[in-house]
Amino acid sequence: MVESIFDLPVEKLIFYAVLGFSWTVYLWEAYLSYRQRSIYRSTTHVPQELGKIMDSETFEKSRLYQLDKSNFSFWSGLYSETEGTLILLLGGIPLMWELAGSVTARIGFGSEYEITQSLVFLTLATLFSAFTGLPWSVYNTFVIEEKHGFNQQTFGFFLKDAVKKFIVTQCILLPVTSLLLYIIKIGGDYFFIYAWLFTLAVSLVLVTIYADYIAPLFDKFTPLPEGELKTDIEDMAKSISFPLTKVYVVEGSKRSSHSNAYFYGFFKNKRIVLFDTLLEDYSPLNKSGEPQPEQAEGEDTSSESKAKPKNKKQGCNNSEILAVLGHELGHWKLGHTVKNIVISQMNSFLCFSLFAVLIGRKELFVAFGFNVSQPTLIGLMIIFQFIFSPYNELLSFCLTVLSRRFEFQADAFARGMGKASELYSALIKLNKDNLGFPVADWLFSMWHYSHPPLLERLRALGSVKQD
Repeated sequence: MVESIFDLPVEKLIFYAVLGFSWTVYLWEAYLSYRQRSIYRSTTHVPQELGKIMDSETFEKSRLYQLDKSNFSFWSGLYSETEGTLILLLGGIPLMWELAGSVTARIGFGSEYEITQSLVFLTLATLFSAFTGLPWSVYNTFVIEEKHGFNQQTFGFFLKDAVKKFIVTQCILLPVTSLLLYIIKIGGDYFFIYAWLFTLAVSLVLVTIYADYIAPLFDKFTPLPEGELKTDIEDMAKSISFPLTKVYVVEGSKRSSHSNAYFYGFFKNKRIVLFDTLLEDYSPLNKSGEPQPEQAEGEDTSSESKAKPKNKKQGCNNSEILAVLGHELGHWKLGHTVKNIVISQMNSFLCFSLFAVLIGRKELFVAFGFNVSQPTLIGLMIIFQFIFSPYNELLSFCLTVLSRRFEFQADAFARGMGKASELYSALIKLNKDNLGFPVADWLFSMWHYSHPPLLERLRALGSVKQD
């Protein structure tokens, strides 16, 4: 039997190896999820060490929420793996390439216009992905998130948002892809260097313009009003020489009651963004029966989001927000952002270098049904998505471990700023607001958690007295 496997043509070996590895990863992920689901099912009472920081009602809510999410993840993951397998077995990729060729031929472009055919292929592939993923996204938003009180969207707003995301994605993806393919084709022996430099430039431009020009297409950004909180944020930024230029509040409550905060920008032009759901005194979800902020003339939000005031106040007070920002600014001060960019670009250069070595191997194309042509876009897909998949899994795990290390360091930085007590209480509040389950299987958390579990972070912050 072993001999018969190795007697197969190299193209078949490549195909079955890719398929086998894909299912191996899926089964590993399914096993880890099973371990974590067992934790959700069996841990029905608040553990003794959590008694002072989490009440039984919130604990049960978070347990049921995470159990529903885990069950959904199992079925959506099984569907995704089955769909991917059928596409490979039935020759879906070469079939869609031929369909793209038929479309380009109808508009007067022959097979020599490979980049045009590639863009049509990419559009068809993203359309297919959008339509097959839509039912799962609808279920996740309007069943699971709705059931547990997080969804704030109407169905009309959800669909409008999905269409807008698709259009914006295509407006970025198609020109970037066409230029990348052109660079690869004309770049000669050192095309991989030019391709890497191009993707580096694109990523830096996107990071620079995202929050100013792309994100506002989907969410409303307003400057944080003058007051004590803004003054304290600016003072804290000055104390560590963080070049803060603006502080924004984003209307995250229009879609979900989950909360977040981040900073962006290069060099001397840094901005901080706070979700309104993070701010105890700002979140519309806390204003039950209170007059809402004035709407712009003619603005109708009734069809986009729905008010769902909570019984308990959501978000953090000002001192806790400062502690959370102390943690975020710690990432900047400790160089975590720069380190992540360097790692990402080193990985990108390595991948393009290996791509340059492998792109000429015809057996890679034959393995996936391309017996005659060897389109560059298909080569990128086969090599980056399939051939590199073992390396990508290993890299992902290493980055997860590194991320947890960075999170502990950022917590320690906030503690060094004298904000341990405030960060301690903020982490507990955010965990409650987002229904995070504080008990995790060690293997599941080691593989998946980019942030350390709540108890580990609280222990690292020290034994701080809480009310």
